[in-house]
Amino acid sequence: MQKYRRIFVVVMDSLGVGEMADSREFHDVGVNTLKHISESVDTFEIPNLQRLGLANLCPLKQVKPAEKPLAYYTKLREKSRGKDTMTGHWEMMGLEVTKPFKTFTDTGFPEALIQELEARTGRKVIGNKSASGTEILEELAEEEIATGHMIVYTSADSVMQICGNEETFGLEELYRCCEIAREITMKDEWKVGRVIARPYVGKKRGEFQRTSNRHDYALKPFDKTVLDLLKDAGLDVISIGKIKDIFDGEGITRALKSQSSVHGMEQTIETAKEDFHGLCFLNLVDFDALWGHRRNPVGYAQEIERFDKNLGILLELLKEEDLLIITADHGNDPTYTGTDHTREKVPFLAYSPSMKGSGVLPEADTFAVIGATAADNFGLSMSEHMIGSSILQELD
Repeated sequence: MQKYRRIFVVVMDSLGVGEMADSREFHDVGVNTLKHISESVDTFEIPNLQRLGLANLCPLKQVKPAEKPLAYYTKLREKSRGKDTMTGHWEMMGLEVTKPFKTFTDTGFPEALIQELEARTGRKVIGNKSASGTEILEELAEEEIATGHMIVYTSADSVMQICGNEETFGLEELYRCCEIAREITMKDEWKVGRVIARPYVGKKRGEFQRTSNRHDYALKPFDKTVLDLLKDAGLDVISIGKIKDIFDGEGITRALKSQSSVHGMEQTIETAKEDFHGLCFLNLVDFDALWGHRRNPVGYAQEIERFDKNLGILLELLKEEDLLIITADHGNDPTYTGTDHTREKVPFLAYSPSMKGSGVLPEADTFAVIGATAADNFGLSMSEHMIGSSILQELD
């Protein structure tokens, strides 16, 4: 029997809560995104997350654990081999990624790939190295504006990122070049998880700013996910933020594009006022993109505080038949070396106004408990290739 009519899954992108047993294999030792953010700021006001139980998951300098948290809470360990966005989200919805996506962090992209990209787009490539998105603009954007060349770069993730100035390069032209890049990088030897269009504005160093017209060209999931199960059963699957891009549109019935994480929460609040039946799946990317990768714990803390205010509004709108799950897809400790994601456990907070109980749950060995619980709630059977066990019965 269906327990909840609507399930909201909110992904606070990169908000890890401590290293895993195998974090050393990923060169991540002593990482803890949430804890180290707390230690980096004088004040940290997150009353709604506190009462749900977030501070019960790891010690926070300014925030006391809730004596009687509203939510059930625990940590989830990643089963897949990776620490990137696609791996984390795909696992949430039942897919284990056993082979990490290709990265070109140390070498840049192969010359043969670059030559084909230049030939097919008609544009010379500059950059072709691992770099921060803001730093690469400071270094090469003036050249791109003057010459029409195309900035291509990567990171520690499995991504090819292409920059284009919205005024001189043009947004549609940038998308065209990215679509060509996605086709080229479907080859096994060059296959990256995502090609990302990174538009920006500005005319000179110090003025360049990336815009919200980013677009991700992701690989399709290698098999059906829980999103497909829900959609095929006639349920609503509403994506907010970059969820649609992460799953390449598979299993989505309606998609809302967000301009920021604050905007994403505002969209979720408006969606909560609707009478949908199914899943609302939200990714809040600014935690990761604006603060984690840029190693800015103060900005990260402020983003969490902004989220907490909108969370308070959302909590007031939840009905008896609603379930809210708050989690993350990996870590990105802003106090750690480099600019890469960090291999970490992620939080799991589950709350409904109808819950009679609350408190700590055993740690789970996969993010896939989220999708499995959603499928179980709607009476759907998981396919044989899917991982994860439901904890619906534990959510009293």
